[in-house]
Amino acid sequence: MKSQPSQSFVTFAILGGILAVSTSSIFIRFAQQDAPSLVVAAYRLTLSSLILAPLALTRYRPELRSLTRREVLLGLLSGFFLALHFATWISSLEYTSVASSVVLVTTTPLWVALLSPLILREVNGKTVVLGMLLALAGGGIVSISDSCTWQNGLTCPPLASFVRGTAFFGDFLALCGAWMAAGYILIGRRLRAKMSLIPYIFVVYGMAAIVLLIILGVSGQRAFGYLPMTYLWLLLLAIVPQLLGHSTFNWALRYLPASLVSITLLGEPIGSTILAYFILKESPTLLKIAGAVLILAGIYVASMREVNNNE
Repeated sequence: MKSQPSQSFVTFAILGGILAVSTSSIFIRFAQQDAPSLVVAAYRLTLSSLILAPLALTRYRPELRSLTRREVLLGLLSGFFLALHFATWISSLEYTSVASSVVLVTTTPLWVALLSPLILREVNGKTVVLGMLLALAGGGIVSISDSCTWQNGLTCPPLASFVRGTAFFGDFLALCGAWMAAGYILIGRRLRAKMSLIPYIFVVYGMAAIVLLIILGVSGQRAFGYLPMTYLWLLLLAIVPQLLGHSTFNWALRYLPASLVSITLLGEPIGSTILAYFILKESPTLLKIAGAVLILAGIYVASMREVNNNE
């Protein structure tokens, strides 16, 4: 039986995962210049699954064959939730503002924390709750900073500008994305206690890819015929934020509570802001910086206590 990794190793792994998933929005923005959102989501999971297939079907074939029917069904259900998360969240950006979409989709830790005691019997300590509240507050500030400014006080556009047109539909899609991500994380916490990382993510990513390809087919959108550079962005999206980023969080689910892992996902806006500054020349505002500080504080407060408890 493999020994429990040290606190330092877990911390650095989580930070690496945050950095990897932070590239997601950059690659998605470049890919969406030529490909629709559903195509981007489908390629992300399909390419990830194809890359994993040779390793999973050779080295881990005995473990895959030994999976019980219940474990397979839970893995498929987790992949179903993951597929709907990407389909709804990425699609929401076509109907509502980035600010509204991010605010709603980053409520995932709230739903995980609320459901963990009921589904996983994991009791959330005071430090986890405090860290969650700090991180959620920071995520909200980073999100509204796209529409609001701070000039002798917080100044935001009229409420009507947020709900005009199809924004309500986009907001609902983003909220669905948060619910689906919560289901994906909760199921992953239970399965990762028994399954190795590679077999688990192969089953989950594979199922997500199948669901997204079905959705793509039903929607009538073409899967091919895009620019060569678009395929490069899609490949990078599959390798960096998905295989390196999300897989790191799936690895951590074996050693950390689901509520804590979901909180670390809120570090993505920080990394995305830094990358956007250097790659897209988007300078962070004072509100973004303030939100980033709160997110980091929330992750630190929650992770230090929980990692110590799990050593």
